[in-house]
Formats: sequence, structure tokens, C-alpha cells
Amino acid sequence: MEIESLPAHLRQEVADFVAFLKTKTAKKTKLKSREFGYAKGKIRLSDDFDEPLDVFSDYQ
Repeated sequence: MEIESLPAHLRQEVADFVAFLKTKTAKKTKLKSREFGYAKGKIRLSDDFDEPLDVFSDYQ
């Protein structure tokens, strides 16, 4: 195998990188379950949200 032909310090670097990739992958797969309504009250739309924008007045 190619890794065995590397000097010891580079083999350790490869091993560290493999460990990093394993932890990175493990973090992505663990999703926290969310409770329904967890964001309630955190998002607010303006009162005129559905009104036409002035930028598009030429197209009306």
C-alpha cells in the first residue's frame, strides 16, 4: 500500500486526516430532532409583504 511507503510523520498526518474525516461525517449524520413550533415567534413578516413591489410597477 502507498501509505506504508511514507515516512512515519506523514503516515501520522494521514491517520489524523482520516480521523478528522470520520468525525466530520459523524457530525453531519447526527441531526437533532426538532419539536413542532420551535421557531414560533422568531420570524415576522411585514404587514405589506403581499403588496406589489415598486420595482415591478412597469409590468402591471
